[in-house]
Amino acid sequence: MPTVSVYDMTGKETGKIKLSDEIFGIEPNKTVLHSAVVNYLANQRQGTQSTLTRAEVKGGGRKPWRQKGTGHARQGSTRSPQWTHGGIALGPKPRSFRFALPKKVRRLAMKSALSAKAASNDLIVLDKLEMEEIKTKTMVSVLNALGADRKAIVVLPEKNETVIKSARNIPGV
Repeated sequence: MPTVSVYDMTGKETGKIKLSDEIFGIEPNKTVLHSAVVNYLANQRQGTQSTLTRAEVKGGGRKPWRQKGTGHARQGSTRSPQWTHGGIALGPKPRSFRFALPKKVRRLAMKSALSAKAASNDLIVLDKLEMEEIKTKTMVSVLNALGADRKAIVVLPEKNETVIKSARNIPGV
């Protein structure tokens, strides 16, 4: 069982806690972690890029010249893809890049990430995180005292609006 130190909000060690082997003691699955990261990044994509097809370009209702006898190739519209100011043949259209991972894969990815953090001693456990008022300065001082001033994920047992609002403006949190 992995063991980590428990700290208070000032950064002093108050004790140790044993972590569960079934969550923090598994072998991290790199393939599942990669798929979870790809899923997260794909779900962040907007997918709003768009081009005009030949049907959407303005103009081009009339045949530019007659079918035979001019020496030119036959043309039906000046808005065909081969013409300047014509439509784009196979351009991008708005679409969603979202996809869902199975629930068991998401859980395994979370367990793998937590196990990797516990194995590299990057997990910090607080005895309690209580704030009287919404102050970003207080949250920054707590993170600095714990040595988590660069990047941090704050996990709470239940939703706490004062902690969320105090930490949401800090880069990397």
